[in-house]
Amino acid sequence: MDVYDEIVKVAYELYEKSGYIHGRDLENWLEAERIVMARLAEEKKKSEKTTGAKTTGAKTTGAKTTGAKTTGAKTTGAKTTGAKTTGAVRKKTK
Repeated sequence: MDVYDEIVKVAYELYEKSGYIHGRDLENWLEAERIVMARLAEEKKKSEKTTGAKTTGAKTTGAKTTGAKTTGAKTTGAKTTGAKTTGAVRKKTK
């Protein structure tokens, strides 16, 4: 169901709950918009929490990570997007 249809449904429910009082269509519509938009914002917030980065045993400092899977890595000041990192950061030897 798209947003418009959901608002229509909720506005009609408000109309029913008010005892079918005529002349409150704008008030019912605006309240329905508020209700539907709040629901959508809450759903978006929940989905963002569940689709974050998977991190196992990693030390991360100042890093921005989006959709990355990191295992046993140490990252400092890095920006990672959609990457998979496994193992530890190695220092160069001479």
